[in-house]
Amino acid sequence: MIIFIHGFGSDGFGSKATLLRQYCAQHNIAFIAPSLSTIPDLAISTLEELIQQWQRVDDVKLIGSSLGGFYAMYLADKYNLPVVLINPSIAPVFTLGKKIGEGINFHDFSGYEWTEKHVQSLEKYQCSFSGQRCLLLVQTGDDVLDYKLAVEKLPDAQHVIERGGNHGFEGFEQILSQVVSFQSDEK
Repeated sequence: MIIFIHGFGSDGFGSKATLLRQYCAQHNIAFIAPSLSTIPDLAISTLEELIQQWQRVDDVKLIGSSLGGFYAMYLADKYNLPVVLINPSIAPVFTLGKKIGEGINFHDFSGYEWTEKHVQSLEKYQCSFSGQRCLLLVQTGDDVLDYKLAVEKLPDAQHVIERGGNHGFEGFEQILSQVVSFQSDEK
């Protein structure tokens, strides 16, 4: 089972989730991309329930993007799971502290409120994950997060650093097989 964890202000129907869903369906790979609550504790609780309900927890693989990458690091560390991180958020308390207020979901345009309490709740999910069993995908042109923070935080990860690009990871469709095969090969 592959679980894709979307980023802040997104949902389980974003472009990367949709591409992965289609790829996994074509290759008969169990896949889920839940639309998670913007409330961090609820998002983590949902993901933990999904992991624990799968027949064999050690068969779960994670793919996380942006804030979803932060959640994926926490869960990979807690459950010893392989993980692919795509332009992950390394310091969301800092970066998302700037987003307090009303927000709009990028895909369905629904509204949500992001509070100081939500920002502070992220602190409990900081972990010492160094990147074992991890494929780190970053693009230097990410205009939202500094890719160097992820490279420094995850020295044990397999690094793919692409010049240019953006926060959404330009050209993601070209590396789908690498993303999914890493997950399968790292069991």
